[in-house]
Amino acid sequence: MDVDQVKTTNSKLLLKSSFKSVKTIDSIYTGGKVLVTNDESLLITTLNEDIVVTELSTGKQVHRLEGDTEIVTTMAVKPDSKHLVSASRSLQMRIWDLQTGQCIRTTKAHEAPVIVMDIDHSSTLVATGGADGVVKVWDIDRGFCTHVFNGHRGVVSAVKFHYMNGQWYLASGADDCEIRIWNLQTKKCIGVLQSHVSVIRGLDFSADGRTLISGSRDKVVNVWDWQSKQLKTTYPIYETLETVGFIATSTDLSAYDERWQNEELFYTGGDGGLVRIWDLKTGQLVQAQEKEENSKHTITDVIYSPKSQLLAAVTNDQNVLIYSIPQQLDRIKQIVGYNDQIVDIAYLGPDETHLGAVTNSQVLRVYNVETQDCELLYGHQDMIICVDRSRVDGTLFVTGAKDRTARLWKMELDQDSNKYKYECIGVCVGHTEAIGAVALPNKSTNFLLTGGQDRTVKYWHLQDLKKNDKPRALYTHQAHDKDINTIAIAPNDKVFATGSQDKLVKMWSVDSGELLGTCKGHKRGVWSVQFSPVDQVIATSSGDKTVKLWNVRNFTCIKTFEGHTNSVLRVDFLTAGMQLVSSGSDGLLKVWTIKTNECETTMDNHTEKVWALAVRKDQRYIASAGADSVVNFWEDVTREEQEQELKEKEDFIIKEQELQNFMHKKDYLNAILLALSLEQPYRLLALFKTVMEENSQPGSITGSTAVDTILAEMGTQNLEKLLGYIRDWNTNAKHAHVAQTILNGILSTHSSEEIVELANAKEIIDGLLPYTDRHFQRLDDFITQSYIVDYTLHAQKS
Repeated sequence: MDVDQVKTTNSKLLLKSSFKSVKTIDSIYTGGKVLVTNDESLLITTLNEDIVVTELSTGKQVHRLEGDTEIVTTMAVKPDSKHLVSASRSLQMRIWDLQTGQCIRTTKAHEAPVIVMDIDHSSTLVATGGADGVVKVWDIDRGFCTHVFNGHRGVVSAVKFHYMNGQWYLASGADDCEIRIWNLQTKKCIGVLQSHVSVIRGLDFSADGRTLISGSRDKVVNVWDWQSKQLKTTYPIYETLETVGFIATSTDLSAYDERWQNEELFYTGGDGGLVRIWDLKTGQLVQAQEKEENSKHTITDVIYSPKSQLLAAVTNDQNVLIYSIPQQLDRIKQIVGYNDQIVDIAYLGPDETHLGAVTNSQVLRVYNVETQDCELLYGHQDMIICVDRSRVDGTLFVTGAKDRTARLWKMELDQDSNKYKYECIGVCVGHTEAIGAVALPNKSTNFLLTGGQDRTVKYWHLQDLKKNDKPRALYTHQAHDKDINTIAIAPNDKVFATGSQDKLVKMWSVDSGELLGTCKGHKRGVWSVQFSPVDQVIATSSGDKTVKLWNVRNFTCIKTFEGHTNSVLRVDFLTAGMQLVSSGSDGLLKVWTIKTNECETTMDNHTEKVWALAVRKDQRYIASAGADSVVNFWEDVTREEQEQELKEKEDFIIKEQELQNFMHKKDYLNAILLALSLEQPYRLLALFKTVMEENSQPGSITGSTAVDTILAEMGTQNLEKLLGYIRDWNTNAKHAHVAQTILNGILSTHSSEEIVELANAKEIIDGLLPYTDRHFQRLDDFITQSYIVDYTLHAQKS
């Protein structure tokens, strides 16, 4: 065995005692407006009353702009990406600096909430349309209103700036079904366009500026010659529209058809859930995205990015789906805004680079751990409850759901197109109630075990599956008297264990389904069961707040781990079976050492129940997720912390020796500086006392000009630290003389302004004053008493 292998082995066997949260997958969007900056670097989303700014390429959060107590209604970003303008139900309009994340101005905009916004291409003006039917135009940088337009008889639902022939115009639409054109120079309405019979949801001008298109919930797009106020044509779209807009004519559409190359195109999105592109001249459908199986979302907005020719569809289930126009609307990226409760997770892929998350929905979300890109896997018709993956290569995984089916998925990460990376290869149909537990074997991919609310366990034969095959159940057994919550298969694939709400854990033969034994001892339902990777034991967690270890030979309880203050929802083995990690309804993760029964560390970064745990193969990382909609990635930093602690001890010993040497040589200058760096106030006190007692230079404050110089030239950090020590020494009458002398040295060489600017100045001064007054009072008493002694001596002489 070479050195590297020895190191690897020792690293695996090192008991883990410290973890830190190094990454999170958190909610960034809960509905409302979504923006992408013109340079495509930032994604801006609304999270209740806050605004989240995220790097589009990495998923890293840049800013969280804290709003007031009311939900953000709309927002717009400058084309130069420097500022963001937002409005909320509190009637306040705010301007944010996107570089610093600071709010630079707050203004009351309308008498009712602002519903829509648009910023002109020069990044100078912002138009706001309110629920009060008023349209206003504002100078963003100067912060004042330049125009107020009245005329709409309902809520303003769309606004769009337009610049043509040296003139500025503004188009607005409302739920009065009218479109009004405003001239910003004359401040008058120059046209009212009437044809729609429902609320206007989208407005856009063509590249040549002569054509205006409007989309409405009346399921049509109108094409206008806005200068002559004439309706040119109407195109039926056959869905309730939420957005419409032009696509740049320079777009490469050779992937579609050469005939579209020089045509004007526009996009639409609505309750049909599809992004579609249309020809402006004929109204013919050019391209539509491929509909996802069983998807039920609607589109609330579409963001067009000319730079990369992308269309980002914002859906009502809080996701952002990004499509490439040149690639025939192939989906190239998905951003999940909100996860709801996360009830189960599993590492996926040959190198465990992805994480599958079950999130109280019909869709399985598969995250790339590094980039946080997400794929949505459609197929189930009801809420997914559980997920498990094959230990062979991680590319086969299974989900169980309330639709009473289990679906088998195959991952092919080397596929170019996202829609071919994940494929459903099997659907297990047979349970009569929701499936609550699924398990794949450790050494093969030949079978699957499922259990659920019908209290049965089924064994499914999986060989030679093709797309959407239906595997056969070779046996079905009534396993428990209540819902089955968990299934685990032994490392040798010979036996499996089930845990149920009936408080029991049962062991079964995989081949025959024969019951081998029952583990009794939990006082509440069993939530999780896991086999040790090395020993013939299993770990279970329960609603009785305990984790138990069981012998699989005689089914007796070996150990019980107590420490969680609520139900323990998950448990797994660590460190070659020598430790356990558990998570519970108390929002905590705990790492236990089996031999000592002790909790080595507690991890706290969740605010609600931690439903799910996933341990990576190398056990370097643990993922946890729960009811707070957050996935935390915990890194094992035990070795690093031990090495750091050892290094600090070595440095401390070396500095201790140096301090002894300086004191021996009477090099007080270096000794004081070193004592300060070592944070040893007692040593420092002894040093100052020695210097004062020796008083080698009577003209100095401390007895040494070198020490006086140190006090005069001391930096802010050391000065604050020393004043803190002086405050503590000053509380003891025995050390008050030294404390007052050093304080005199500091006050004589540092101005009061320097002292006041220290971070803890008030606290230090408040601590010094009462004890200093007490010491001076004591000295006054001594002086008064000395007069009595003088008088007595004088009286005796006379």
